[in-house]
Amino acid sequence: MASDLEREAAAYGIISRYKGIDGEWVDSPGPALRALIDILAGTGPPASEKLPTPWPPQPQASPGCLCHLPSFLEQSRVWGITCQLYGLRSRRNWGIGDFEDLAQLCELAADQGADFVGVNPLHSLFLAEAGRCSPFSPSHRRFLNPLYIAVDQLQGCAGQEPHRLEELRQAPLLDYEAVAQEKMFALRRIWESSASRVPAAFVEEGGEALRLHALFEALSAHLTGKGRGGGWHAWPDAYRHPDSVQVQAFEAERGDDVSFYVWLQWIADQQLREAARRASDAGMRIGLYLDLAVGTAPDGSETWSDRALTVVGAEIGAPPDMFNPAGQSWGLAPTSPRALEERDFQPLRHSYDAILRHAGALRIDHAMSLYRLYWIPEGFTAAEGGYVLYPMKGMLRSLSDASRKAQAIIIGEDLGVVPAGFRKAMQESNLLGYRLFFFERDECGFVPPEEWPSSALACVGSHDTATLAGWWKGRDIDVRYALGLLDAKGRRKQQEEREQERQEAINLIRSRLGREVGKDYGPEVAAAIHALVATTPCRLMAVQLEDLLGLEEQPNLPGTIAGHPNWRRRLPVALEDLEDHPHFRAVVAAVAAERPRVE
Repeated sequence: MASDLEREAAAYGIISRYKGIDGEWVDSPGPALRALIDILAGTGPPASEKLPTPWPPQPQASPGCLCHLPSFLEQSRVWGITCQLYGLRSRRNWGIGDFEDLAQLCELAADQGADFVGVNPLHSLFLAEAGRCSPFSPSHRRFLNPLYIAVDQLQGCAGQEPHRLEELRQAPLLDYEAVAQEKMFALRRIWESSASRVPAAFVEEGGEALRLHALFEALSAHLTGKGRGGGWHAWPDAYRHPDSVQVQAFEAERGDDVSFYVWLQWIADQQLREAARRASDAGMRIGLYLDLAVGTAPDGSETWSDRALTVVGAEIGAPPDMFNPAGQSWGLAPTSPRALEERDFQPLRHSYDAILRHAGALRIDHAMSLYRLYWIPEGFTAAEGGYVLYPMKGMLRSLSDASRKAQAIIIGEDLGVVPAGFRKAMQESNLLGYRLFFFERDECGFVPPEEWPSSALACVGSHDTATLAGWWKGRDIDVRYALGLLDAKGRRKQQEEREQERQEAINLIRSRLGREVGKDYGPEVAAAIHALVATTPCRLMAVQLEDLLGLEEQPNLPGTIAGHPNWRRRLPVALEDLEDHPHFRAVVAAVAAERPRVE
């Protein structure tokens, strides 16, 4: 029998008891449940005083609402390359990968038989506080990060190259602050000297959201220059609301600044559109595979512009698991389930439409957010949170409508704690899943490739896992130990487990491919593992650029802030030299042989 507290929590859509990743039941602490109830009570009365039956309700698809799947996927399995766009190195960029690099990578990949190129989220971050560089903690998800603008492709760029250009290009790690300073200075001068202005159609389509975002960016730059932070939580009270007298006065006085940030969005949009066009012209049938972060920073443009859409007093994250025994707090503001329903999911639809403008596929980060999100109330640890339900049918309807309108494939990142019935609802919605070689294991070892599902995107690892070389050599274990995330006993245990997993992988290569590989990592091992994944029935397969180069270090190490250069690593090989790299040639040949392009 549920307690009074559990029934009250349920009335607000809070699940007080859930299954952890180990299959064991976990009860959210009473004080945390009370805090979540109080937070949600601030958004309105409970949906029902009666505990729904069954509780919690099962994930459900919205009847007749199917995401787009192109007909060519019925006859063929395709592949593509994924990259961290900021990390691309080229002989022409300004120390950060840009939209011209993206276009060139698409053309290079298409020549190898790839049908898509995937990138990290391209959302707008904090231009005035460029060190806040996580692409998964955006300021606004509807708008683009202007640091990806290829300055040298703009008319009027001659003479704007910074004196530090070669230094920025050669740096092993991305210096966001220096790159932002140089790019913004050059872009402002180009804008001031340019006769072209933003088309009225772009401004009209962007509407009030575009105006407010540009206003936020202008205010953020102005107040950061006065010693305040880039996010609105650090601003004086007078500037914390877009309708305040002081903000209106700022807009009237600094209209040129606001117009400049509108121009940046237009330029970024045009260059991303051009990259998509070049991908299609090169023969790619999917093109750009973009990424939508699960939430936004609590002090960014999106929350400043629309305060009622997000909830104050909690952050979203994940409960404890084998990789993060203390749980995770992602520092992102939860969207209000009530506000979404009251607005007929229009804010969500606007985000989908914006990101799908130039995409042939979209990855939904933490797809379980379509059903529930793990909220952590302020003052509690990540292990003390609870799940809050979202209106899944309405969210899926909005997503499928946007997918069909854009003719774009949708991939849901369904890793971690996946509730019973969720993957069935995904399949009924044509929402593809996400399968990683490292995680596809059962009590017998690695799941044989022929047993993987067809309705998924397959890959070896992701930006949040070890690279293939790092996994094979145990580099990720050593890094976690060096950072104090593992003790000596835990390190030895994981090393022993990894030795067994590596041998299981060698055995699987022998039994499924008829190849012999040794324990020393090299192009042959990389090609064999990727060939294994390529043989799966999965409709899509993605190959990370880090694995195409045999790199050991991963882009991001979850659970770390300091001590690991998350989102700052740059590839050691220039874009112009990729095709000559032995790892690149070996892996691409192996994957293309298993997944030839069938027109």
